[in-house]
This record gives sequence, structure tokens and C-alpha cells, in this order.
Amino acid sequence: DVNVAFFPPLHQQRRIWVLDILRREGVSEIVDIGCGEGELLATLCQPAPWLGPQSQWRNRSLASTQNADDCLASMFDDVLLNDSESRDLHPTRIAGLDIDTGALQYAAEDTSPSSANPQYTRWEPLQVSLWHGSLDSINPSFVDVECIVATEVIEHLTDDLVHHFAPVLLGVYHPRILLMTTPSYTFNARFSSPGIRDPMGHSDPTGRTDRVFRHADHKFEWTVEEFATWCATVSKEWGYIVEVASIGYALDKDPWGRDKQLGGASQVAAFKRMDDANSRRKRERRIRTAYAALEKKEPHRLVVTHHFTAHPQAGRPHQLEELGAALLRTFEGWGESVLRVEDLWFSDDIAVLCGGSVELLIEMAERDSQLCLRRIAGERKGNWTIELLG
Repeated sequence: DVNVAFFPPLHQQRRIWVLDILRREGVSEIVDIGCGEGELLATLCQPAPWLGPQSQWRNRSLASTQNADDCLASMFDDVLLNDSESRDLHPTRIAGLDIDTGALQYAAEDTSPSSANPQYTRWEPLQVSLWHGSLDSINPSFVDVECIVATEVIEHLTDDLVHHFAPVLLGVYHPRILLMTTPSYTFNARFSSPGIRDPMGHSDPTGRTDRVFRHADHKFEWTVEEFATWCATVSKEWGYIVEVASIGYALDKDPWGRDKQLGGASQVAAFKRMDDANSRRKRERRIRTAYAALEKKEPHRLVVTHHFTAHPQAGRPHQLEELGAALLRTFEGWGESVLRVEDLWFSDDIAVLCGGSVELLIEMAERDSQLCLRRIAGERKGNWTIELLG
């Protein structure tokens, strides 16, 4: 066999891909299908450093502000390459579904407010719900959710569940965005010499093919062509556009020069809902059929709901004069004439005085004659600097 290593580890690369698109699309509602022990959900529970651009809390504190981040035409633009321009995530409602009750218990612990780091202030409320049940049962609370994520799930499903995957996720739930990943069977050749069967692999448990899979529980693994065909078919059926790619390239070059031919280890697909009248009508007709086929299935069981509360000062800033005085004291206390926005934000009570709105801090720096804001192109606001003049 051939040693194949990834950095970051492959599971982290998949998570980075998901988080990057969630940020770029400004997603606030996420359902994780096959959430397992809640690794993604626990990440989503981490609070943003300040209020989001569309937050009701932020709108309450500022009469008029403008979001400077441009929406990207493609969800794949600069994924994994340019995180400096990514937005912070501001989820308000997240949920997870899994068939494994043991895994859900771990997820419940890791997404509990009691597990949150008290050093980080939460400026926006968050609801977390964990559900036990099967993919082919319909959960009304998932309908019309903003985004559904299903990473490394579909390859574990039996034929009957695969049959319901698209009708339920793209049809009944019809999220604005669906993000999914699955192993690339094409890449599997990278684990062994040309023409040699991977000794660490697992034979197709269904007996339908002579393929060797990466995991004993995988019911199938798609080639690049097979995955692209499936994605194109279901996207057309349910009124979505889809972008397909691969991620996860080995650290070392393949001794036989197959890297370009084999692509990445994980295949990824981002589906985005089309909302023109024709697409909606077509989707609605098909949804009725999907509902009829699954309406008698055992419903999902709610395991736990967590509620994270926002800081009591969220959206309630102090007077600008008080904030200005605090900023001057911070500069004097640090003995510095130039500080990053993020350094100021996490010092003393600046964030609380701003009511969680970093735009208020920036506005203060632009208004005060003793301060000078320096915006840095391509950098997130936290890396901009404020200079004390004189």
C-alpha cells in the first residue's frame, strides 16, 4: 500500500469547506443531517466576536449601517484560500439529526451552554435542537430551513434511504442551500500501486461490484463521473443549480503521477435553490408525491433543545462620549499609539460599551478628532487599526 496523508486532516478540510460557504452565504439556520457526535454543531455554537450585519440586535443599536461585504457570485470562490475576507458566522437556529442515540448524547453535551467558554461573550441568542430518527421521516421543523448539511452521509445509506435522500432534502425541506460531501471512489486508486487492490480496503458489501471501499459500512462509493451525474439529475428534478468539486489532496505527490487524474479524496456539492415561478411549481407538485410516500413513517424524536442567551447589553450601547473616554484610557493604559480593532474590542469593557456592535467602535474612531481609523483592504474588520493622534 501507499502512504497517503492530508493536512489539514481530511475531516477538517470538509468542515472548512462547509464553514466557508456558510460564511460567504451569510447563513443563520443550519440543519446537520447525520450530525454524529456534533463536531460541526459544536463549532457553530461558538459565538461571533460581535453582532452580525443583519442581526435584529445590531439594528436596534444603529440607526443605519451598511454591510461592506459583497455577496459572492459562486459559492466555491476562494474556498479554503481566502478566509481573511470571510464573514463571521451568526447562526440563530441550528439542528442535528442522527440515528445513533449514543452519538447524540455526545452531541448534546458538546452543544450545551454549560460547555461554552465563559471568556467569549455571546451577542446573539442561539437555539440548538437535536433529533433522533431516520432520513426518510419528515420533520416539519426542517421545512424551508436556510441550509442543510450532509457530510459523509449518503454512502452509508441503504438503497431505500438513498432513494429518499433528494426527495426529502431537496424536495420536502427545500432549503435555500444544500451542502453535501461523499468519498471519491476515483481517488481510492491513490492508496495503492497501479493495478493493485488496496489491501486495507473493504469489499462492496452489497456484492454489486468488485470495488473496494474505504469503510466497512459504506454501501457504495461514487466515481467523479457518477457523482456529477447524480447531482445533475437531482438538481434538475428539484429546481436547484449545483456546483461540484473535490477537496483533499495528498501532502506528497503520487509516485506514478496520478494526482491530477484522480482529483481530491472527497467530492463536494453545493446546491442552491432556484426560486423562479416555474421551479417553485414543479417542486411543489413533486413534494406532494414525496409527502404521500413518507407520511406514515415514525416521526423524529426530540432529544434536547438548548438555548444560548445573548449578553444583556446586546444592542444597548452606551453614549459615544463614554465610549470615546474608554478608548483613550485603553490607549494610555497600553502605552500604544496604534491598536488593532480586535485588540481594542477585547480590552476592558469596550465591547459592552458598544452594545456588541463593532460598527459603533469604527464609527467612533471615524468621528473622534483624536482618533484615525485605517481600513486595510482584504482584511476583516478586526485587523483594521485605530491610531491615537497627537
